[in-house]
Amino acid sequence: MAKTLPSFDLESYLPYRLTVIAAELSAGLAKQYLARFSISIAEWRVLVNVGYTKGLSVRDIEKRVGLEKSKVSRAATKLETKGYLAKQVDSDDRRLLKLTLTDAGVQLLHELIPIAENYQAGLLQKLDHQADALHAALDKLMEKPK
Repeated sequence: MAKTLPSFDLESYLPYRLTVIAAELSAGLAKQYLARFSISIAEWRVLVNVGYTKGLSVRDIEKRVGLEKSKVSRAATKLETKGYLAKQVDSDDRRLLKLTLTDAGVQLLHELIPIAENYQAGLLQKLDHQADALHAALDKLMEKPK
Protein backbone atom coordinates (compact mmCIF):
# COMPACT_ATOMS: atom_id res chain seq x y z
CA MET A 1 0.00 0.00 0.00
CA ALA A 2 1.44 3.34 -1.04
CA LYS A 3 2.08 5.91 1.62
CA THR A 4 0.59 9.33 1.12
CA LEU A 5 2.90 12.26 0.67
CA PRO A 6 3.00 15.20 3.05
CA SER A 7 1.05 18.25 1.97
CA PHE A 8 3.31 20.50 -0.11
CA ASP A 9 2.59 23.18 -2.70
CA LEU A 10 5.54 23.02 -5.07
CA GLU A 11 4.15 25.80 -7.27
CA SER A 12 4.31 28.30 -4.41
CA TYR A 13 7.61 27.02 -2.95
CA LEU A 14 9.90 30.05 -3.26
CA PRO A 15 13.24 28.29 -4.01
CA TYR A 16 11.54 26.31 -6.78
CA ARG A 17 9.88 29.39 -8.26
CA LEU A 18 13.11 31.41 -8.17
CA THR A 19 15.05 28.59 -9.85
CA VAL A 20 12.47 28.24 -12.61
CA ILE A 21 12.21 31.97 -13.29
CA ALA A 22 16.01 32.39 -13.24
CA ALA A 23 16.37 29.67 -15.87
CA GLU A 24 13.61 31.21 -18.00
CA LEU A 25 15.11 34.70 -17.77
CA SER A 26 18.59 33.45 -18.65
CA ALA A 27 17.24 31.50 -21.61
CA GLY A 28 15.24 34.52 -22.80
CA LEU A 29 18.31 36.72 -22.84
CA ALA A 30 20.47 33.96 -24.29
CA LYS A 31 18.19 33.70 -27.34
CA GLN A 32 19.11 37.26 -28.15
CA TYR A 33 22.89 36.91 -27.97
CA LEU A 34 23.48 33.25 -28.82
CA ALA A 35 22.57 33.42 -32.49
CA ARG A 36 24.32 36.73 -33.09
CA PHE A 37 27.51 36.25 -31.04
CA SER A 38 27.74 32.45 -30.55
CA ILE A 39 28.28 32.66 -26.80
CA SER A 40 26.62 30.45 -24.22
CA ILE A 41 24.96 31.42 -20.96
CA ALA A 42 28.09 30.33 -19.06
CA GLU A 43 30.30 32.39 -21.39
CA TRP A 44 28.02 35.42 -20.89
CA ARG A 45 28.26 35.06 -17.11
CA VAL A 46 32.04 34.77 -17.21
CA LEU A 47 32.38 37.67 -19.66
CA VAL A 48 30.28 40.16 -17.67
CA ASN A 49 31.86 39.17 -14.37
CA VAL A 50 35.37 39.62 -15.74
CA GLY A 51 34.35 42.88 -17.38
CA TYR A 52 32.76 44.44 -14.32
CA THR A 53 34.74 42.95 -11.43
CA LYS A 54 38.50 43.37 -11.40
CA GLY A 55 41.01 40.62 -10.68
CA LEU A 56 38.73 37.59 -10.88
CA SER A 57 39.88 34.00 -11.08
CA VAL A 58 37.88 30.99 -12.22
CA ARG A 59 37.34 30.13 -8.54
CA ASP A 60 36.01 33.65 -7.85
CA ILE A 61 33.52 33.44 -10.71
CA GLU A 62 32.42 29.98 -9.60
CA LYS A 63 31.52 31.42 -6.20
CA ARG A 64 29.87 34.57 -7.60
CA VAL A 65 27.55 32.96 -10.12
CA GLY A 66 26.99 29.48 -8.72
CA LEU A 67 28.39 27.62 -11.71
CA GLU A 68 30.51 24.50 -11.33
CA LYS A 69 34.24 25.14 -11.63
CA SER A 70 34.44 22.93 -14.73
CA LYS A 71 31.73 24.97 -16.50
CA VAL A 72 33.46 28.24 -15.62
CA SER A 73 36.80 26.83 -16.80
CA ARG A 74 35.34 25.62 -20.10
CA ALA A 75 33.58 28.94 -20.68
CA ALA A 76 36.77 30.88 -19.93
CA THR A 77 38.75 28.66 -22.28
CA LYS A 78 36.20 29.14 -25.07
CA LEU A 79 36.26 32.91 -24.54
CA GLU A 80 40.06 32.85 -24.61
CA THR A 81 40.02 30.81 -27.84
CA LYS A 82 37.62 33.32 -29.40
CA GLY A 83 39.96 36.15 -28.39
CA TYR A 84 37.71 37.79 -25.80
CA LEU A 85 39.59 36.84 -22.67
CA ALA A 86 43.19 36.51 -21.49
CA LYS A 87 44.44 34.33 -18.64
CA GLN A 88 47.43 35.17 -16.47
CA VAL A 89 48.92 33.24 -13.58
CA ASP A 90 48.22 35.06 -10.30
CA SER A 91 51.46 36.45 -8.88
CA ASP A 92 50.35 35.76 -5.28
CA ASP A 93 48.92 32.27 -5.82
CA ARG A 94 50.40 30.49 -8.83
CA ARG A 95 47.56 27.94 -8.75
CA LEU A 96 45.05 30.63 -9.78
CA LEU A 97 44.49 32.10 -13.20
CA LYS A 98 43.37 35.71 -13.27
CA LEU A 99 41.06 36.59 -16.12
CA THR A 100 40.99 39.87 -18.04
CA LEU A 101 39.15 41.09 -21.11
CA THR A 102 40.99 41.64 -24.34
CA ASP A 103 40.16 44.62 -26.57
CA ALA A 104 37.85 42.27 -28.51
CA GLY A 105 36.16 41.29 -25.24
CA VAL A 106 35.59 44.94 -24.36
CA GLN A 107 34.13 45.52 -27.83
CA LEU A 108 31.87 42.50 -27.43
CA LEU A 109 30.52 43.87 -24.15
CA HIS A 110 29.83 47.19 -25.91
CA GLU A 111 27.52 45.20 -28.19
CA LEU A 112 26.07 42.86 -25.55
CA ILE A 113 25.24 45.32 -22.77
CA PRO A 114 22.63 47.25 -24.79
CA ILE A 115 20.92 43.90 -25.51
CA ALA A 116 20.92 43.06 -21.79
CA GLU A 117 19.68 46.54 -20.85
CA ASN A 118 16.84 46.35 -23.39
CA TYR A 119 15.90 42.90 -22.08
CA GLN A 120 15.83 44.24 -18.53
CA ALA A 121 13.80 47.28 -19.59
CA GLY A 122 11.16 44.93 -21.01
CA LEU A 123 11.06 42.99 -17.74
CA LEU A 124 10.77 46.16 -15.69
CA GLN A 125 8.00 47.45 -17.93
CA LYS A 126 6.14 44.17 -17.40
CA LEU A 127 6.54 44.56 -13.62
CA ASP A 128 5.33 48.15 -13.76
CA HIS A 129 5.25 49.64 -10.26
CA GLN A 130 6.25 46.33 -8.62
CA ALA A 131 9.90 46.51 -9.75
CA ASP A 132 11.12 48.43 -6.68
CA ALA A 133 9.44 45.95 -4.35
CA LEU A 134 11.00 43.03 -6.24
CA HIS A 135 14.47 44.59 -6.04
CA ALA A 136 14.02 45.20 -2.31
CA ALA A 137 12.86 41.62 -1.76
CA LEU A 138 15.80 40.21 -3.75
CA ASP A 139 18.24 42.40 -1.81
CA LYS A 140 16.78 41.00 1.41
CA LEU A 141 17.12 37.42 0.19
CA MET A 142 20.71 38.03 -0.92
CA GLU A 143 21.81 39.35 2.48
CA LYS A 144 24.46 37.18 4.08
CA PRO A 145 23.56 35.69 7.48
CA LYS A 146 25.28 37.45 10.36
